[in-house]
Amino acid sequence: MIEKTQWHPVAQAYEVADKPVSAQLLEQALVLWRDADGRLQAFWDRCPHRGARLSMGRVENGHLECPYHGWQFASGGQCVKVPALPEFTPPVRQCVKSFEVQEAYGLVWVRLEPGESRLPVFAAETDAHLRKVNCGPYDVAASAPRIIENFLDMSHFGFVHEGWLGSRDATAIAAYEVEATASGVLATGCKAVQPQSNLHSTQVAEVEYTYEVTAAYTAVLTKIPEEGSSKQGWREQIGLFICPLTPETSRVWFRLAVADFESSDEQLKSFQHTIFVQDQPVLESQLPKALPLDPRAEMHSAADRMSSAYRRFLKAQGITFGVC
Repeated sequence: MIEKTQWHPVAQAYEVADKPVSAQLLEQALVLWRDADGRLQAFWDRCPHRGARLSMGRVENGHLECPYHGWQFASGGQCVKVPALPEFTPPVRQCVKSFEVQEAYGLVWVRLEPGESRLPVFAAETDAHLRKVNCGPYDVAASAPRIIENFLDMSHFGFVHEGWLGSRDATAIAAYEVEATASGVLATGCKAVQPQSNLHSTQVAEVEYTYEVTAAYTAVLTKIPEEGSSKQGWREQIGLFICPLTPETSRVWFRLAVADFESSDEQLKSFQHTIFVQDQPVLESQLPKALPLDPRAEMHSAADRMSSAYRRFLKAQGITFGVC
């Protein structure tokens, strides 16, 4: 399964501190923890001795300790201690399966199988002018591809986000450009009339965005600065990072990179929360929950060019998790 060779977010980095943390990815139960040097570790959440969940244990002397019999595992998964046999040196075969793990964008990322994929790009991360805030997680009863497609879709603004990102009086979607990229799909020239496009909006404005799919379950929205804006040249971004838990359930984070240094973290999160909880019940109502890749399975219009391109990208990549 190609998805296992790709990097996926599984938790917020700050959550993994001095205690083990349980997580899930592609129906695989994981335990996350940090060793004595603070390095992230990701193991199968099952002790190879008697199958207890290692996430119920604790970190002891820089090792992960099983809650059942106290077996301890070092970085990389090797068993280093069996308390019932103090003089015993566990052989190499006594280990727990470990996975590649790294930290980026305030999140812990895991890859279940080796591959050539790299972390999805979030270009605004390196822009020192922009403030970064994570929102979430949201547990959603919808497949990861359905959630990505919703993020790319502007024609629902006037109905799902009426009074915020759209209006029933201005639902027309102007033509925009879509092109394939090395890592996904890019849409430029996306325009929408929005009553309140951000926390400080005071009047209706036509806003221009670019949307980019940077991995199967990752997308980035970039706001094009308005003419005459005091923040002209600062391209604010919202990254959507999804952990596919099961084919029909997902965990979602948003990462904001904004030029707003006046609002509190909670104010920024509250605005993003308002928008997403408007989307969530609609997402969870969609059937089938998996995203259909057969172009005949659902009807399309010219306003759906980006989502149609996303579906073609998933099919070309050989993605099977969360699609049908």
